[in-house]
Amino acid sequence: MHTADTPAPETWDFWDDSAHEPALNMAFDEALLATAAARERPLLRFYEWDRPAVTIGYVQRFDAAPTGFAVVRRPTGGGIVYHDVDFTYSVIIPPEHWLSGLDRTHSYRWINRAVQAGLHRCRMTAALADAEIAGTVDRLTMICFANPTRYDILMDGRKVAGSAQRRTRQGILHQGSLHFGGPLPMDRDILGRALTEGFRTTLHLTLQPFTADADLCRLAETMRTEKYAKPAWNRRR
Repeated sequence: MHTADTPAPETWDFWDDSAHEPALNMAFDEALLATAAARERPLLRFYEWDRPAVTIGYVQRFDAAPTGFAVVRRPTGGGIVYHDVDFTYSVIIPPEHWLSGLDRTHSYRWINRAVQAGLHRCRMTAALADAEIAGTVDRLTMICFANPTRYDILMDGRKVAGSAQRRTRQGILHQGSLHFGGPLPMDRDILGRALTEGFRTTLHLTLQPFTADADLCRLAETMRTEKYAKPAWNRRR
């Protein structure tokens, strides 16, 4: 039984994905959300980018994005995120799961505690932020890592992990990124293993390796072609 501080042991899918173009990365995340109820259990995805890119939040202005990067609009909110030397992950939660029953803030707390635990395994001291974004910040143009909000992850007072969610009847898509202001402080595989252990121990998980099947790949390719690769989506604001 899940309690306030002790989740019941459970199994999640874990997809250690490769690098894709920006539009396909967003399409895979949305395809995973669309199929979350059918899978019936959460999925943790790690993935990379095949070129320097930025993602902009669902409500942000396209012209707020910097030049010199591929730009794609996320299905989630939040600010501009640079995908040059970051570590990107997503968590997809089906609608009947206990995390879906929590409000947005408390689900952030659980997921970011898992990320925090992974950083601690790398001997990096990380804290959870306790303040909300100031009301004076322009959310249409803000840079994600310059504006910590509650339960974001801080090191020496600077935000190193940010995330955003989309909630639908299909479940929750939680997209997150770790950025240390420069190259990753360790090999990506070492950081990935530490984060995997952070999720496993914090949420009492058994992680089952996941491989995208042909149906998921076709759905993602359709979403890429018809949505995320189109100027009509990316330049909508």
